[in-house]
This record gives sequence, structure tokens and C-alpha cells, in this order.
Amino acid sequence: MVTFTSELIRIDTTNRGGGDCRERPAAEYVAERLAAAGIEPTLLERTPGRTNVVARIPGTDPSAEALLVHGHLDVVPAEPADWTVHPFSGEIRDGVVWGRGAVDMKNMDAMVLAVVRSWARQGVRPRRDIVLAYTADEEASAEDGSGFLADRHAALFEGCTEGISESGAFSFHPQPGTTLYPIAAGERGTAWLKLTAEGRAGHGSKVNGENAVTRLAAAVARIGAHTWPVRLTTTVRAALTELAALYGIDVDTTDPDLDVNLLLDKLGPAAALVEATVRNSANPTMLEAGYKVNVIPGQAVAYVDGRTLPGGEEEFTTTMDRLTGPGVRWEFHHREVPLEAPVDSPTFARLRAAVERFDPDGHVVPFSMSGGTDAKQFSRLGITGYGFSPLKLPPGLDYGALFHGVDERVPVDALHFGVRVLDHYLTSA
Repeated sequence: MVTFTSELIRIDTTNRGGGDCRERPAAEYVAERLAAAGIEPTLLERTPGRTNVVARIPGTDPSAEALLVHGHLDVVPAEPADWTVHPFSGEIRDGVVWGRGAVDMKNMDAMVLAVVRSWARQGVRPRRDIVLAYTADEEASAEDGSGFLADRHAALFEGCTEGISESGAFSFHPQPGTTLYPIAAGERGTAWLKLTAEGRAGHGSKVNGENAVTRLAAAVARIGAHTWPVRLTTTVRAALTELAALYGIDVDTTDPDLDVNLLLDKLGPAAALVEATVRNSANPTMLEAGYKVNVIPGQAVAYVDGRTLPGGEEEFTTTMDRLTGPGVRWEFHHREVPLEAPVDSPTFARLRAAVERFDPDGHVVPFSMSGGTDAKQFSRLGITGYGFSPLKLPPGLDYGALFHGVDERVPVDALHFGVRVLDHYLTSA
């Protein structure tokens, strides 16, 4: 699986958005290795070059519900000059695999590939059907990836009721001697916005009370300065309850007078697992206006990365109406639903048990992702998603900072741990 990770990283599948990506070489790499193990892959494209791979491994119990295991093949851009090693080298140095996609998420793609090929060699069959999906376009709109698969090829996922994918079951060390494994049981919704301010074009030297840039700047400043109220979802309550218990903090997360900010302070570094998911958020990210310094443009545009909690969509829209103000209109640039998965389910219990089997001293806790994954699109098919991409990482390696960051890398030992956990879970699920 180390070789698979390295070789997938070397296949540059940078997704710059707007359709600027080509996942087909990586999809063919995966398909060839599945076929060599006797697993029949299906390659599917909505747009030429934007390739997805889907395959089904039959289980021993035809009456059992199927499980979806999915991972995306595209990655975000990387600037080689900023990196210690070239981001598409896949270099293995000092027991670490380096490169864009090492944690997001060609490592998981490779681990799953290694597990199912091992089954083929050993004649192992899982109890339930396992449907594999290697997707395109997750790092943008997913229109060429999981959205396309869910909308146009739902039959390939027949019987799937649950799925696992990225961003969960990684080790997190909030303090010496404490190892947490957060498993994702929810994610905030995506609410990317386009703001447009209209005004009166004119000469830059003239008084202009209808300046589109001024109107837009004021709206952006209000959005950026807004403090969203705390809203605890079921998943976040469960996370806070378990974290508080580990730290010996007596707390009732259902108490309407609970001071969540004070509780987060008491949790110290462990608060990083939940602090971004106790409220909605909206962060201005892009500005577009004007073409010359002495010309006041008639229009100015901004983009905002909004994220919504389950049940928080109405609050989000009414707040945006208020914050944008007169002369500025807003619309959804891209929108996807928030998700929650039960943390008291047999599935979560089995995920917990699989991790703790290989690290008995670790503590599994539920959490909600601040961002989103392909689980959003697959939820259209009634598939409940969990974030489960197991890695045992050393203290000091900031897993969260590696996502979309410089010098993305994953220890070889972490990959071996992940394969063992995945193999155990997938054969016993």
C-alpha cells in the first residue's frame, strides 16, 4: 500500500476548479489493479477525462445490506517552490511518504486497494457486499464525481445503506499520554456564496455615493466580523460529553445555560476537534472589482465560504439577508446539505471496536467535520456516511494542518496501521 500511495501521488490530479482537472490516469491506475485481482471495475465519466471507478465485491451473506467505501482521486493545487520535496514526487524519505494527496486522500485510496487485493490473494470474502467508489471532482463541486454517480448511476449502489470515507479515525494527541481517535459522524453543509454589489460607474476623482466597491466592502466586513450563535448538534453534544468525561469535567451538554466557550477552554487542545462545529460560519475568501485605479466600477463581486450546521440553514439565510445590506445581493454559488450519522448505532460501535483492537490505549470519540465530503452526494441515495480513514500518527504531526497544506505527508507506519484496521472492520462489518 506504500507503493500504491506513492505512485498515486505521482499522478498529478490537481483540481483547480471550473473543470480544470483530469483524474483519468489515476482512475486507470486503480482500475488496472482491481482487474488484476479479479475485481471488475467500471469506469464512468460525465466529462471526458473526469473519470470515476466503481466496483462491487460480493459478500457471503446476500441478505446483508451493502457497504460503500469511497475515496476521491483529485487533489488541491500545490506550489512546488513552497515544499521541502516536490509535491508530486511521492518520495519516501525516513519512513514517510511525501506529496499532495498523502492524507487527502490518496493514502485511503491506496489502503483500500491494498486490502481488497489482499482478500483476492487469500480467498477472503467480506460478510456484506462492499461497493468501492474512486471519485473525481470532490475538491470542487463533485458534479463530475459523486454527484454524477448518485444522480445517473444509482443502480451501482443498490443495497448500500452506509458508507465510510475520509477524515476520521486518525490519532490525535491533545496532551502527553492521551491519544484520541475521532470518528466523523456528521459534517456541516456547504453554502458557498456569490455577493454582487451594483453601483454607479464613474471617474475615480468624483464624489460617488453609489460606489459598488464601498457597498461590497461594507457587506464583506460585516460578514467577516459576525459572531454566530452556538448551536449544538447531536453529534457535537456527544463529542463534548465524551471529551469532558475523558478530562474529568462534569458537564451536562443538554443544559440550556451551558457556557460552551468555557467548556472548550477547559478542553485545551482537544477543543480543536469541535470548536469549528458549534456554530454556522461564513468566511469571505475572494474579491473581484474594477479594472483601473481611476475608474469606479459599476459592479463588484465577492465570494464567501459558508458552512451550515444540521438544522442551521434557515438561520444562515436570514443572517445573510441582514448582513449583506442594501445594494448587495447574494446567491448560492454552490450548496450541499449538512449531515449527521447516529453515534449510538451498531455501525459506530464496530468502527470504535476496530480502532481500539489495534490501539487498546486509544480513545475513540465522535466528531463532526467542519467541511464536507462526497458523503453529501451519496446521502441522496439514502447512504449514511461516517468518516473513517484510520491512521496512527506520532505526536507532533499536525494532521489537520496537512490537509491542503504545504509538505503534506504520511508515515509508512500509519499506513500499515490503517490497513490492519480497515481489513478487520471491512471483513467483520
